[in-house]
Amino acid sequence: MKHFVAEYGDAFQAASNVMLSLIVALEGLFRLLPWWLFILLVAGAAWHASRGIVLPVALSATLLLIGFLGLWDLAIQTLALIVISVGISVLIGVPVGIGLAQNDMARRIVRPVLDAMQTMPSFVYLIPALMLFGLGKVPAVFATVIYAMPPLIRLVDLGLRSVDERLVEAAADLGADEKRRLFDIKLPLALPNIMAGVNQTTMMALSMVVIASMIGARGLGEEVLLGIQRLDIGRGLVAGVAIVALAIVFDRITQAYGGPRDAAPPR
Repeated sequence: MKHFVAEYGDAFQAASNVMLSLIVALEGLFRLLPWWLFILLVAGAAWHASRGIVLPVALSATLLLIGFLGLWDLAIQTLALIVISVGISVLIGVPVGIGLAQNDMARRIVRPVLDAMQTMPSFVYLIPALMLFGLGKVPAVFATVIYAMPPLIRLVDLGLRSVDERLVEAAADLGADEKRRLFDIKLPLALPNIMAGVNQTTMMALSMVVIASMIGARGLGEEVLLGIQRLDIGRGLVAGVAIVALAIVFDRITQAYGGPRDAAPPR
């Protein structure tokens, strides 16, 4: 491993610099938004997902709670890490899940790997992250992606395999090629499972927030860690409440996109 790091250290450093720039830019973008505009954007996403008024109001109140606790800036840091981690997980996990759904041999090979990834203690992922990228936000993202991606791959595979074959065969009989069948039939019908996978990946990424703070990720996890180290129960509890609030926002929006929407009010 030492030889590998020495041989490819410059490449990993270059990749780390690019990733760090992306994280810092996203944090800066979030900080540029006034708090009220940020909450309105989240409420708009919640309304688009649910077509109801209850969810946007509830999630707006949840974000206001974070501001009232005085943890808005730390929450922005955590949010940037989660968005980057989940985005990378989706970019990798969805194509891998599609590939497994279309290739039984690949599925039999990859499934034991996914089993091992999901049963391995989350602290273990910090070791290669530290060796490859050192301390900071980049290894935290790397460890979070590896830890949180398996559920997405599994659920994408399950969703595509659960699509009624009669619909796929009917599309083939009408002249649809394999690409059209995938994008027009399989993926739309598998969307609830795919969004469930995104939901699970997001929740697992949030569960890594405190652990990732041990290697310099900062954000809300660092507050929890400091509360534990200093036996400051109140500090850790308040930061924990803010993490739960972020989890609720992500969970409800992704669940709403994956489930049936409320009917739009008549005009």
